[in-house]
Amino acid sequence: MVSDRRYFDLLAAGRKTIEVRVQYPNLRNLAPGQHIRFVCGRDEALTKVKRVSRYDSFEQMLDAEGAEKVNPDSPRHQQLANIRRIYGPEKEALGVLAIEIELIGT
Repeated sequence: MVSDRRYFDLLAAGRKTIEVRVQYPNLRNLAPGQHIRFVCGRDEALTKVKRVSRYDSFEQMLDAEGAEKVNPDSPRHQQLANIRRIYGPEKEALGVLAIEIELIGT
């Protein structure tokens, strides 16, 4: 998965433990134990999926998961605005995934 630099750096430092995605068809079968390699430029971070939770909205996901796990440097209201800029309402309608990850290596 390709990642934005600010989010990648948090993930690679082990500070971001929840990755947010929408439920695209290729992510429907994502399960604990699988590996995800995040790439940003020439940098990579290998993670292991610990848990995948599904939600109806980004708000519901942030309330349940805790905004500090998604981005420890940004308040909840700013995260919600940022996520919705990345994923419009038609994407959010697909369903929201909170992917709990564990950093394995960089």
